[in-house]
This record gives sequence, C-alpha cells and structure tokens, in this order.
Amino acid sequence: MRLSRYFLPILKETPKEAEIVSHRLMLRTGMIRQEAAGIYAWLPIGLKVLRKVEQVVREEQNRAGAIELLMPTIQSADLWRESGRYDDYGKEMLRIQDRHEREMLFGPTNEEMITEIFRAYVRSYRDLPLNLYHIQWKFRDEVRPRFGVMRSREFLMKDAYSFDLDQEGARASYNRMFVAYLRTFARLGLKAIPMVAESGPIGGDMSHEFIILARTGESEVFCDKALLDLPIPAEDTDFDSDLSPIVSEWLSFYAATDEKHEPTRFEAEVPAERRISARGIEVGHIFYFGTKYSEPMKAVIAGPDGVERPVHMGSYGIGPTRLVAAIIEASHDEAGIVWPDSVAPFDVGLINLKAGDPMTDTACGDLYDKLRAAGRDVLYDDTDERAGAKFATMDVIGLPWQLIVGPKGLAEGTVEIKRRATGERHALSAESALARLAG
Repeated sequence: MRLSRYFLPILKETPKEAEIVSHRLMLRTGMIRQEAAGIYAWLPIGLKVLRKVEQVVREEQNRAGAIELLMPTIQSADLWRESGRYDDYGKEMLRIQDRHEREMLFGPTNEEMITEIFRAYVRSYRDLPLNLYHIQWKFRDEVRPRFGVMRSREFLMKDAYSFDLDQEGARASYNRMFVAYLRTFARLGLKAIPMVAESGPIGGDMSHEFIILARTGESEVFCDKALLDLPIPAEDTDFDSDLSPIVSEWLSFYAATDEKHEPTRFEAEVPAERRISARGIEVGHIFYFGTKYSEPMKAVIAGPDGVERPVHMGSYGIGPTRLVAAIIEASHDEAGIVWPDSVAPFDVGLINLKAGDPMTDTACGDLYDKLRAAGRDVLYDDTDERAGAKFATMDVIGLPWQLIVGPKGLAEGTVEIKRRATGERHALSAESALARLAG
C-alpha cells in the first residue's frame, strides 16, 4: 500500500484525554477514533491489527476442536427471562423495543442464546463433547468507560461455550481451552499467566483469568516468577489426548489476583527471590458454570442409561479489541508501538528518502513489487515529507521492519534495513535486503 493513497491520520500531539499508553498511541497512530463515550471507530490500520488478532484467536479455537458459528447482536428478552437474568443484570444491559413493542436487548453476552441453540438440536450424549464459539460485537453500558478500548462500551468478543454430559467431561473441555489460551496469547507475543479467579455460586477451582503483567494493569497480582519460564504447548499438541498434565504443571505454581491472594500461602510456597508483586491486565477468562443455564432452560441430554439430565457447560472469553490495547501496553517504547510480527498491520515499512528522484523512485518501486510478490505486506512511504517525519511515522506505528532507500546509499550500492524491536540497522545490497525481508 502506498502511503500517499492510504488513510493514516497521524496526530503530532499526544491526546490529553488518553490516560494510558495504549489509548494515547492508538489515537496518535490513527488506529481508532472516539465517536461517543466508550464507542470507537476502527480506522484502517487499527482494523488490520484487530483482524490479525481475531485470526490468531480463531485458528487456536479451531485447533482445539471448537466450532465457529455467529449469533446476532440483538437478542430477545424472553430468553433472558428463562434463565432468570433479565431483571438481575442491571443497567449495563441496553434494553430496547422493536416497532411491535417486543422487548429486545443488545447482547452483553450469549449464554442464553447458545443454550437455546443447543437444546433445539442436540439430544444424545453421542453428540458430546461439543464446543461452539463465535466472534461478535457486544455492548455493555459501563458507568465509566475509560482507557480507550481497554474498557469500552462496545467491544469485540470471542465467546466459546462447551457442553458435556457431566463434570468430568466438562473438566476435559476446560483443559482444552486452558491449553488453547496459552498458545493463543503466546502467538500474540504475550506471556499470559493463568490465575485462579472467582467461581461464583458454582465454587470449585474451574475458573481462571489469564493475566499479562503491565505497569498500567487494572489489578494487583501475585505470582511465582517460575511461571514466566514455563514452555508453551507446541503446535502439534493433541487436543484429543489427556491435557491434565500440562494444566497441572501451570497450576502447581502460585498465581492469584488481589481478590484471591493469600499472603501467608504466597510467602510459604514461593521463595523470596521468585515472588512477583505487580499490576496485571486480564486478557482472557475461562469458567465452568455447570447447569446454571441448562437446568432452567431445559437443555437436557439422554445419557447412556437413557435418563435425561441437564448438560454441564463452560464459557471461555477473549476480547480481541481489548487484546490490541494489551499488546501495545506490553510492547512499546518512547518512539511508539513495537508490534509483534504476528499482528503487525504491515510487515515492512518502505521509506523513500527522496520521492521524485528517478533513481530512488525506480529502486523503491522495484523493491515494493518484489516484496509484495513474495507475500509481504508493505506500507510504502512515497510522500514528499522530510526524512525525519518519515522515520517518526514508521517508528510510532511500529512495523517490524523498515527498509530505507536514499540516493546516497544507492550510489554506494546499498539500502538500509532496520529492525524496529531492537533498533539494529544494517546496510545491505538490495538483493540481500530482499532475501532478509522476504524469507
């Protein structure tokens, strides 16, 4: 994409309303624009990142055996009355009426709807286990939306829901999602630590928040430093096998948010040199809720004995919009964003230091075409801005590689490549630069 034809509204000044790094940088780089309190338009470069995050999430859900569908944003109030949640949910739910005065709502979550879909089609234990997920926009009317897309009113969510005959099966489904989440966050360049979370009225230990450590985190967290060095399950992990050894290893180390923290246990179990007390950002939550919805909504299954019983369910959430901000919080420097390769909006930023010069224009055009032919997504700065402004733009938007082409280097038979994450620069021949960037 040629920058002269792209829509990239870079702000030179830091927005005063932005309280945290990710909000400031997302506004400055033209990723988002606020349209109302807690409601944002995703501009082209922001949408590219969001779609890449969404695709990583989707690939790992599919790898774990979850099946994608898509549920509507608008739901009937009658479903929520069946579960007993309609009157209890509170003002966060946006309640509306259609032209026929039927009560509807803009879905803040989808437990009722997925339970209704399940009960309409599934009747036998032979159809289990089943995990259905979708990636859909949600709305919760937060009393105080803040921190940009980190806590907005409208947001994108991946919601998965598992269905099993009993709690033993539900634990196996839970373990599959636990491992899938470890892989998902690692692919996004994040080290997410699973921490025991509140289980509500169900109780037990089957509720975990996945937390990344960041100075701007919402809550205080405590964990064993050894968790940062545990290996991530491999791509060839067999999700049909017993995953409990992987899960047990991760859960054998202390990790808790402030609300679940036990100071005495923390000090007893974790050596002083391995104790981490920090701020954390929640990037995912997995939760077993048993028959909380299947029982009142009569989502029942006939078991091997022919007796019908409510299915056991779990839910598994990841917010791609929130994840974009979390990645920035975890990966930035004074110059701007430092995108992991997996979610960068473009792979390479090609900088023409003297647009209009026949030699540099020809060299850049040739490099641009060859990189694209090699499957690389390139943002080509072919504008007539001064060199300093071009460098600043490429640094702030955080593309993994910069390819810098100018008359002086070309006269010496070289171009320059820069790795954004490390700042390393190398003068190479055009052919060597292409081999490095296209590989």
